[in-house]
Amino acid sequence: MKLKWREIGAGLVVPAILIAVWHTVTTMGWVNPQVLPAPWAVVKKWCEYASPMEAFDPASMSRLGWLFSGELIRDTIGSMCRVLVGFIVGAGLALPLGLAMGASQRAYAWMNPLMQVLRPIPPIAYIPLSILWFGLGNPPAIFLIAIGAFFPVLMNTIAGVRHVDGIYIRAARNLGASQTTLFVRVMLPAAVPYILSGVRIGIGTAFIVVIVSEMIAVNNGLGFRILEAREYFWSDKIIAGMISIGMLGLAIDLAMNKLNNHLLRWHRGLEN
Repeated sequence: MKLKWREIGAGLVVPAILIAVWHTVTTMGWVNPQVLPAPWAVVKKWCEYASPMEAFDPASMSRLGWLFSGELIRDTIGSMCRVLVGFIVGAGLALPLGLAMGASQRAYAWMNPLMQVLRPIPPIAYIPLSILWFGLGNPPAIFLIAIGAFFPVLMNTIAGVRHVDGIYIRAARNLGASQTTLFVRVMLPAAVPYILSGVRIGIGTAFIVVIVSEMIAVNNGLGFRILEAREYFWSDKIIAGMISIGMLGLAIDLAMNKLNNHLLRWHRGLEN
């Protein structure tokens, strides 16, 4: 535990130095505060962004609902719902396709050329088509997020299935395992570390894409709020929104890392 707190403290050194430099630059008046506001101004705006927009009225809502009625909280919930739905759609399509392409040479030969053509196209390039096909609102955002999550999960799943140690496969076949048993009991468990790595990358990509999509096709969410602040030259709110995105992304990555460590306890045990 002591070592863990030491690591956390070490990780805070660089951010603290950057904030100190930022504070010095703004305090000395070396930059226009409209371009780069002081750290305290950003903190003040962030608190204002997170606070309830209206006074508490017990007749209209509960106190808990009022506490969660801030603009920041509503935007965060909207963004996370889009990430969750888009990721489920993208990963739900990528996982079975990746398993099929990894396990079957024929499926791989059929599908791989198409996947390699589509994979380099960034999700942002689909924005005009997504608006043309789905209009504005959540559908085009979810479509873009699904594309962003699809390929990391797909490629890692294929790699995981195709890189199963041949010793395991030969041993299972020598013991009389059928093709189905071989896939379910040998290839799939051995590919789990790769799949979970793809899931971690995919959900991170989905979170990046949701911010971009909200700047284009949605009228709420963290990305939309940053774009709105730019139009009114609210640089403090822009930075507050960016910090919120960074902290939320860090929380998602830490949660995925915890989940991976929990699900892969057996894998680490075999290696150790």
